Amino acid sequence: MIHATRPGLVLGFHGCEEKVRDALVTGSIRMSPSSKPYDWLGSGCYFWENNYERAYDYACNPPGNKVIRSPAVLGAVIDLKFCLDLLDTTCLRLLYDSYKTLSEAAAQSGRMLPVNKYATGSRDLLLRNLDCAVIENLHADREMKSLLPYDSVRSVFVEGDELYPNAGFRDKNHIQICIRNPNCIKGYFNPVREVQWPHAFLLKDNNADYIQQI
Repeated sequence: MIHATRPGLVLGFHGCEEKVRDALVTGSIRMSPSSKPYDWLGSGCYFWENNYERAYDYACNPPGNKVIRSPAVLGAVIDLKFCLDLLDTTCLRLLYDSYKTLSEAAAQSGRMLPVNKYATGSRDLLLRNLDCAVIENLHADREMKSLLPYDSVRSVFVEGDELYPNAGFRDKNHIQICIRNPNCIKGYFNPVREVQWPHAFLLKDNNADYIQQI
């Protein structure tokens, strides 16, 4: 499984309340993992990979009854370490094996498997109860066998409307990261808004106005 180790750092973005972002950046609080039964990638801390706009859209339009009064985006520098990357064929096979094990156990016990569901007003399967259960079962199986635990989970999600007629792309496609090992997060930051470049922009101080050329 040497290829499951992802070298290098990635940027992740998380939509949240402004005061929560500021507290995380200053280190006064730590990020709490989500453990809802419908979490897309299982329990952990969630980020959009290299997608500030998607994180900001989430903060401005949170799902369900969630209310974010001061939408903001938290940036994070992330080392995925040992990653269950669901863009990788080997990892997808492991996930399928986990589904088979979970399905057989449910059949033997007479229980129903969880089901992925559509959220109200959406054509996307946003409530991923089945996927969450399969991923968590994979983690539990590795722990039982004393295998190296995954530090993170990563996957692409096809979401939203067609980008244009007959397109194979959707307008909310994204890559999502779930961090299980908090040591993967190397630091938080307040993302800087982009400026127009390479054109000049005006900077002001108390004494004079001046132009700085990028």
